Amino acid sequence: MSQTTTQQAEAATTAALAPEQMDVLDQLMKPEIQESLTVLVANLPKLAEMTTILTKTYDLVQTVANDQVLIQDLKGGMEEFVKPIQDKAKGIAQAAIEANDRSHVESSTIGLFGMLKMLKDPQVQKTLRFAQAFLEVLAEREQQKR
Repeated sequence: MSQTTTQQAEAATTAALAPEQMDVLDQLMKPEIQESLTVLVANLPKLAEMTTILTKTYDLVQTVANDQVLIQDLKGGMEEFVKPIQDKAKGIAQAAIEANDRSHVESSTIGLFGMLKMLKDPQVQKTLRFAQAFLEVLAEREQQKR
């Protein structure tokens, strides 16, 4: 009789459970789920430590992201770093545009003597030295790869 009462109580409990709860219970009965739970329980200390580290990292990121003074300082620092590069790039671009315009206006032919005269120009010499050094560096790197 007590067994019948216990079975009736279990049946009543099972009937009283919502369908979502039944799904959870069905899932818990699967062997692979039970194995996964065993692994999780075994690794709880590591998971707790990782959670603590992630929480601290999250708090730090939130603090940094909401610190307007730090953001403005970083922005100012980046602008100080980028501005000279930006100005130099603009200067080079403007010089290239101006040189292109001049080359389209100028229609005279540059002969051998004109080229010899150009070789004396300090800017041409500087450019040639740079080109020579650049090619030497490329050759050295090519030799190192072999």
